[in-house]
Amino acid sequence: MRTRIIWKDRSKKSKFLIILGSVVATLAVVLLFLNFSMGQKKVQEEIPRLYSIDDPQFERSMGALLGPAIVHGNRTQALINGEEIFPAMLEAIRGAQKSINFETYIYWSEAIGKEFAEAFAERARAGVKVHVLIDWVGSSKMEQSYLDIMEQAGVEVRKYHPLKWYNVARINNRTHRKLLVVDGKIGFTGGVGIAGQWTGNAQDPDHWRDSHYRVEGPVVAQMQAVAIDNWIKTTGEVLDGPDYFPPLEAVGDHHAQMFSSSPQGGSESMRLMYLMSMTAAQKTLHLSISYFVPDDMTRRVLIDAAKRGVKVQIIVPGEHMDVDVVRRSSRGMWGELLQAGIEIYEYEPTMYHCKVMIVDGLMVSVGSTNFDDRSFRLNDEANLNIYNAAFAAEQIKVFEDDLRHAHRITYEEWQNRPFSEKVHERIASWLGPLL
Repeated sequence: MRTRIIWKDRSKKSKFLIILGSVVATLAVVLLFLNFSMGQKKVQEEIPRLYSIDDPQFERSMGALLGPAIVHGNRTQALINGEEIFPAMLEAIRGAQKSINFETYIYWSEAIGKEFAEAFAERARAGVKVHVLIDWVGSSKMEQSYLDIMEQAGVEVRKYHPLKWYNVARINNRTHRKLLVVDGKIGFTGGVGIAGQWTGNAQDPDHWRDSHYRVEGPVVAQMQAVAIDNWIKTTGEVLDGPDYFPPLEAVGDHHAQMFSSSPQGGSESMRLMYLMSMTAAQKTLHLSISYFVPDDMTRRVLIDAAKRGVKVQIIVPGEHMDVDVVRRSSRGMWGELLQAGIEIYEYEPTMYHCKVMIVDGLMVSVGSTNFDDRSFRLNDEANLNIYNAAFAAEQIKVFEDDLRHAHRITYEEWQNRPFSEKVHERIASWLGPLL
């Protein structure tokens, strides 16, 4: 009798464990689905080519259909690599009188991380309102001592989407934005994070190639609004008033808009902005892309541009890519692009982290967005669009200088790559929608 009772108890326990295992597995699948599918419809239909970049209708559509209004009177300065970028950002921070809003994905340790922490702390002690929003995942390598330096000085530091039971379904939604706004008057955006890789001048594989941009003029108010948007989502605190939104006079001749996206609203708008811009191209399309995993529709738009005579040139990272699976997934889909006449170059000296699109020498889009599903559907991103021929010409010169340090991949070279590479690329391509 005792043996039979023990057997029944074990049977019940086994059934319970099976049920519990099924529940956990089901929950894991549901959470995985929720994290990689944000529920918004993805644009699948072909976008008609109704106008070119130089048609006034293009700017009207970009401002009215997709994003904030395009404002006039701005000035944008391109900063190349850490030796230009970080001094300019730190100078602006140290000169702050009213407020600082800073949002970034990567914030690690090392000397540059401490230098930023100390600069924020010094301004907070001087009475400046300093708000620092860093991504929970992207700041995982940040030393606690740097947080202590800032918080003890009165800096308001928050982490975006930390792992909590109530937001586990959104844990894959990260802020990938790179924004610094000082006194509501000076803005910075681009590709850099706060880590040692971005210091220096891309002189070796340990120091990356990247670009960032210093902005003044009315568009800085839009940059401020984007930064405050995630601050509100994270803290519930509304930052408003003249310390954050002062009157802004015209200081230059750049037309500009600050474009943003998030899975909680407008995640598809960033992808659509890129697609509409490339569809409008009629002469040239220069793309500097650190993570290039274009979906089917994006590849069709690029191929269509090449077929109608647009010269399409793309620079991507080479062997110094920091995420190898992304490079393999990308290379596996180059065949049809190369056959269409699209020029693809791999940057050779170091990791190429730039994110710049130049269309017809008239429009430049810069910021945090990559050409992949993660940027277009999962991350919070922000891009500055500048409509100015002189500025675009300057950026084309920068692009051409990068070309001199890049190797062009021909269709024959791509086709004759080793079989083992093709196998690895095929496997990596299955992960494409998740990268």
